[in-house]
Amino acid sequence: MPEVIYAPGKSPELVERLVAQLLQRTGRAIVSRPDPELHASLRRLYGESHELTGSWVLGIHDRARPVPSTGGRVGVITAGSSDIPYAQEALVVAQQMGCVTREVYDVGVAGLHRLFPPLRELLEEGVDSIVVAAGMDGALPSVVAGLVNVPVIGLPTSTGYGAGGGGVGALLSMLQSCSPGLAVVNIDNGVGAGSMAALIANKAAEARKEARE
Repeated sequence: MPEVIYAPGKSPELVERLVAQLLQRTGRAIVSRPDPELHASLRRLYGESHELTGSWVLGIHDRARPVPSTGGRVGVITAGSSDIPYAQEALVVAQQMGCVTREVYDVGVAGLHRLFPPLRELLEEGVDSIVVAAGMDGALPSVVAGLVNVPVIGLPTSTGYGAGGGGVGALLSMLQSCSPGLAVVNIDNGVGAGSMAALIANKAAEARKEARE
């Protein structure tokens, strides 16, 4: 599991120094939630010689040392468009852990008919785990967990208002889920969701490889 640099509260100089150390040691670095100035600075520093992904969380890796593929497969689903930044955080982390990722956006319970075709495609592609990001009432992870036979990681987001706003309602709904096979991370914790999904996917890929051998 790669180290993640949490940017808020750190000076740009410190983050840049940490990134340089990680790239020298491992060939990759993940910066979580850089502000626009830091994001632009890192892209100026590494845009030519490194591959960069994401904006909410920035994954940087040396083109000469690509991330080895593990064979793990992770699906990421969002209930709404406002949940995408948190889902992308999970995507970047899973990709930096060697997984193939596939994302499906804006298929929440307000338009549930949109969920079924892409969910069927994810299962046909053989995903090993699925991250489901949702705010408001946080219902979508329970729905997905009740339909699939792979582990689901619920990612509650702070897209909500009124009683239970700020992600509290979504978190409590997911924790109260009666759907088996659903684990839940903290509000807006895309890094945690991506890490858990990738760990599961990579162990599944390892088991497939051993079975073939």
